[in-house]
Amino acid sequence: MKKYTLFLPLLLFTFIACQSDTSSTGKIETSQKDKITTSKQAQTKITSANNRTSTQASNKILKQGKDDKVVIDISDMKQPTISNVSTKRASSSAPPGKSIGVIKGESPSSSSTNQQLPPKASSSSNTTTTSTRTNNSPQKSISLEQIEQGMTQPTISTSPKSAKTTTVEPTVAEFLHKGWDALLQKYVSLGGRVNYAGFKGDQAALDTYLKTLMDNPIQSDWNRKKKMAYWINAYNAFTIKLIVDNYPLSSIMKLDGGKPWDKKWIKLGDKTYSLNNIENDILRPQFQDARIHFAVNCAAKSCPTLLNRAWTENNLNTYFDKQATAFINNSSFNSISKNEIEISKIFEWYAVDFGNLIDYLNKYSTTKIDPNAKVTYKEYDWDLNQ
Repeated sequence: MKKYTLFLPLLLFTFIACQSDTSSTGKIETSQKDKITTSKQAQTKITSANNRTSTQASNKILKQGKDDKVVIDISDMKQPTISNVSTKRASSSAPPGKSIGVIKGESPSSSSTNQQLPPKASSSSNTTTTSTRTNNSPQKSISLEQIEQGMTQPTISTSPKSAKTTTVEPTVAEFLHKGWDALLQKYVSLGGRVNYAGFKGDQAALDTYLKTLMDNPIQSDWNRKKKMAYWINAYNAFTIKLIVDNYPLSSIMKLDGGKPWDKKWIKLGDKTYSLNNIENDILRPQFQDARIHFAVNCAAKSCPTLLNRAWTENNLNTYFDKQATAFINNSSFNSISKNEIEISKIFEWYAVDFGNLIDYLNKYSTTKIDPNAKVTYKEYDWDLNQ
């Protein structure tokens, strides 16, 4: 009996321990079931909320009418945000008064007369369409090209069949020389002979173009070619104006004591220029392209012919080369053979612009000139180029 009495406490302890383990296991299983139930309920709530939000958004954005037109209400919608966008675009003898001074910069007030040269050389778009796709999820899209060009947010159409179009107007400079181009084609021959009487009879049109130049001076955002075209057209148009105002006339040298290029009378914007300012203080030093000499025209027979088209940024290089080739190979201006050349005084007066003269001439001459060829210069004819 004593033997069994000793084992009773041990049995009792074992029984209690087993009950405790069973209780703990039940609690753990209950806890896990509760967590699973809670997770499912939360998911159900989220899905339900999303469905309600989607339905409300769809009801707000798209409203179907009897006429099947879609009305998009975006008053409360957030504008799309674009960030972190990176792209890749990546001296010789000359007639009296023939002096020149090349002045750096654009100031019309500076002058210099150190080198003896000719009288005229003396210095004193696009359309962009944006549309909106309309379906169950209206979307406003902005292309990378639009971002790069700094375009504004697209315009939302009130009908899926009609997209609003925004037209970017061409800049003033693109049509600036249209009137001048028409006048040149009308009164200047393909050979460069000028009908000054015709210009005088159409002086209102000429004055209109000159006023356009005055009201639209060079802009800092214009590219190099656009600026050059502006100055060349201005020089030629105001030279025509100078002759027309004094026509009939036998020579431009008859004006202002033989120095009409030094007179400051050309108003462009808030500045006043002379013809020499335009050629020798702006065109030559700023752009440093010798072909300019085949573009500006001094109204004399020995000048490179006046082009009967307006200069533009798009035709500049093409006409530069055509004018250079035509002038250099025209026997009226230059007589060229392999071992001897008799050329225009322009190549003497502006020698610094042409560098190695023979090399320059050979770029355009149809006759190959020997490097050691004899060089002489023709007399300059200042009679009117009519």
